[in-house]
Parts: sequence; C-alpha cells; structure tokens
Amino acid sequence: MKFTSVFWKNARANTRFVINQGGTSSSKTHSLLQLMYLKALNRSQQGKSILISVLAGTMPHLRRGAMRDFLKMLQTEGVYDESAHNRSEDIYRVGNSQIEFFSADDAAKVRGARRDLLFINECNNVSFDVFEQLEVRTKEQVFLDYNPVTEFWVHQKIAPLSEATFIHSTYKDNDYLDPRIVRSIELRKKMPGMENWWRIYGMGQTGQFEGLIYTNWETVNEFPADCKWITCGLDFGFTNDPTACIKVGYYDGALWLDELFYDTNLTNGDICRQLAQSHLPPHSEIIADSAEPKSIEEIRRTGYHIKPAIKGRDSIAAGISLVKSYPLKITHTSTNIITELRNYSWQKNSNGQWLNTPIDSHNHAMDALRYAIQYKLNRAGIRVPTYHF
Repeated sequence: MKFTSVFWKNARANTRFVINQGGTSSSKTHSLLQLMYLKALNRSQQGKSILISVLAGTMPHLRRGAMRDFLKMLQTEGVYDESAHNRSEDIYRVGNSQIEFFSADDAAKVRGARRDLLFINECNNVSFDVFEQLEVRTKEQVFLDYNPVTEFWVHQKIAPLSEATFIHSTYKDNDYLDPRIVRSIELRKKMPGMENWWRIYGMGQTGQFEGLIYTNWETVNEFPADCKWITCGLDFGFTNDPTACIKVGYYDGALWLDELFYDTNLTNGDICRQLAQSHLPPHSEIIADSAEPKSIEEIRRTGYHIKPAIKGRDSIAAGISLVKSYPLKITHTSTNIITELRNYSWQKNSNGQWLNTPIDSHNHAMDALRYAIQYKLNRAGIRVPTYHF
C-alpha cells in the first residue's frame, strides 16, 4: 500500500478521538480505510480479534462513498477475498476480525452492540445524538473525518478535549493525486464566487457564512406526520448532475424537507421505481422541472400526479425569496440537501460585489425545493392545500 502523511498521522495518534478536517482529495478517508484494514489484519495476526464499525449518514451515501472506496482499495491491492465479504450484512472479515458498515439511520445498529474502533465518515452529516450513542459503545478509539463546510459539534464539543488529536489536511498532502485533479482544484482558486469553496475544499478551512443563500435552517430527527400540506419537488439530471426529489411539508410555521432520492443516471423508469420505493401513493403531487415535458408526460402516464414547475422572468430570485421567508427544518438523513444548503451561495461580480444570482452549483435539491414552493404558495398563502400523504 502507498501511504500519505495523513495515514501516518492517524496511525501514530493515541488519543481517544482522532479528528480529520480536510479539503477535497486530501486522502483522509482513504487513509482511514487503510488504517482500519491494517488494524484488523494486525490484530488477527496476533491471534486476537477486533470489531471495527464504519458509519456514514445514510446507506446510499455509505455505499457510494466509504464502502465502495474500501472494496476498491482491497481490489487494487490484490487482497480482496470474496468469501470474506458478507454482502447481505455489509461485513468484511479480516482473519478473526470484522469490519462492519452501517448508516446513522439504522437505529438498531446505532444503539446495538459494542465495538473496538469506530470511524464516522463525513461526520458533519451525523447528529451529535447519534455520535453519543455510538461513542459510548466504542472501547478504544473514535476516528472522524469531514469537509469543514461550517462549524458543528466536532468543533464545539470534541476538538477542545485533551483526549482529541486534530489532523488538518489538503490536496497538497496527497502525493499520489492525479495532476489533472490538482489542476481542477486549483482552477477554482481564482473563480469568481468560489472563495468559500476554495476555503473549504481547497484549503480545508472552516467555511464562512458570507454569501450563503439559506441560513435559517436546522436538522430534525423526523418529518412531522400531521403537516398542513405536503408536496414533492423533482429536478431532473442524468450523467453529471443528479436527479433530486424531495418531500416538502408545511407545519408549525416552517417548511419541512425530506430527501426521497438524489442520484445520477436515473431514467424515467428508474425515477418511477424510486418514487414507488419512497412509498408515495400514485396521487401524490409532484412538481417537476418544466424544461423536460417529455419526462413529465412519461412519469404522468404511470399514474403519478406530476405537474410542470412555474417558471418565468426572475422566477429563480422570486422562488428563493419565497423560500427564505420560512424557517427550514431538514431531516438529519437528508445528507445531500444539507450539503447543498451549506454550499448554495450568491455569485460575486469582478469587483467582489454580491449579485442577486445564485451560483450554478449545489442547486439540484434547491431547485426541486423552489419548484415545489413556487407552485404551492403565492403571496396570499397556500395555493392547493387539498390532501396529505
């Protein structure tokens, strides 16, 4: 295996908590997965055993991220053993030891058996309550990694502890990074409106709220059962951009958001299957991007109550203004919505002045939200408050 300096810093850390704050492509996640595998291997070679838990906010996020990276790492090194991989339980055996993968929305696992080591990947997508449930059941060390989009419970509660090691990293700490990726990252250093992106993902420094479009939001444990109304917003994507579908409800003076799906390469058939898996009844109201009338019609013919979004001159600014007039409550499992909220910002002109135009990035769930709210609400209030689901 090839090891970066980030690996060695983690391997030498002997504190209870090991915090990895870093920018994109700094090798923090890869290094921690290497370390988890080698700790399991070393313990097994000593005739002992160890249980390691690797966790992320949601199972789709885990499968596309840490789990896929772990298996790819083993395959690249030529040490992957199919017989050691229990795919149904998401467990990989290393001799006498086990590495298990599960998500924060699996309550039974979060509050379940004890473990020796814990690695929470992108821990800023996990609530402090979930962290506490996991940490108290971990015997030895807890490893955390994240991109520092904003301050959160790690900065406030864990980093100040004497039993915490803080490791900062950037893409410059990854000696094995493809030069093309380096150029792509550094290209954003001078892009207008990308100052906060560069601060977070380039330099691995905690992001600033300046220029963010939505700041009046917080995470919640669950979506309320008795909303005054509920609808869905759908933004189409395919190869490079994800298709985003979110559920939006109005309750207690706030807009409540829950991520239904957020993925690339979804055909209209895939979208219909995802909608079915989201347990939406066929009459559920869905407001979709009007730029794809053919897709809307194909989905409508399967029985879904789908309508084109309202668009027009200045509709983006008007929709944002409407959304900003309400507090936002986001279910903690809606990791992609949370990521977009932490990054969706206004553009700047060449003089450094903020424009009334959002960046064309981190806006797929945000567009879906806007479609739903612009259709559902107007200046007078609720437009179609007819049913629940």
